[in-house]
Amino acid sequence: MVGSGGHDHFFGREVWHVSGRAYRGLSADERQADRRERLISAAYTLYASLGFPGTTIERLCSEARISNRAFYECFSGREELLQVVHERCIEEALGSVAKSVQEAPDTFLGRLEAGIAGYVGFVTQDRRRARIMHLEVRRAGDQPLLASRERTMSAFYKVIEDAPEGTAPVPSGVDPHLLSLAMLGALQELIVDWVLAEDPPEVEAVVGAAVHLLRRVFPASVLQPSEHA
Repeated sequence: MVGSGGHDHFFGREVWHVSGRAYRGLSADERQADRRERLISAAYTLYASLGFPGTTIERLCSEARISNRAFYECFSGREELLQVVHERCIEEALGSVAKSVQEAPDTFLGRLEAGIAGYVGFVTQDRRRARIMHLEVRRAGDQPLLASRERTMSAFYKVIEDAPEGTAPVPSGVDPHLLSLAMLGALQELIVDWVLAEDPPEVEAVVGAAVHLLRRVFPASVLQPSEHA
């Protein structure tokens, strides 16, 4: 606990916001860490509700209850702040996927379907998370988007690489990197549609559409029965 002043839960961790009086007993690093978490928490809500283009630094500082000067002691600008929020979302989403894959049937398709279901389920638990990861990051320039694609591509491709010995998960003549990119692009658009829809489809329908596409992509040699069929 850093000090008094209230707390909330953000990204699965407890975040304490200290009062001005409590700041007197804290080091400069502790004060800056608290301000940084305030800004991350504010950005998580504002970037999702107002959108990245509509969220000013002044509004972020007001929500976080810090000065504009303190903002620039923590982040170089709105883009860096979004990248930090987005990377934290990705980190937790991939952790959820890893857990789902570990608990899945020991088949290539079983693990891949479990990963898709785990990812979609986790991302859509909180509309703010889904919007930041799949919509607002596109509006913030290339760097956050490129970092996101690299991490998610690596995780998706690892499932293909770890396929049971003797299977041929990638169709002959198809580049596995491009195949992974195509699958992730389709999943991305499904979630974007879910975020933007006034009456979004059930999460199970989003997972079902992604799994249906998956079954059309890979050869019959790896389409073994799974719990997610």
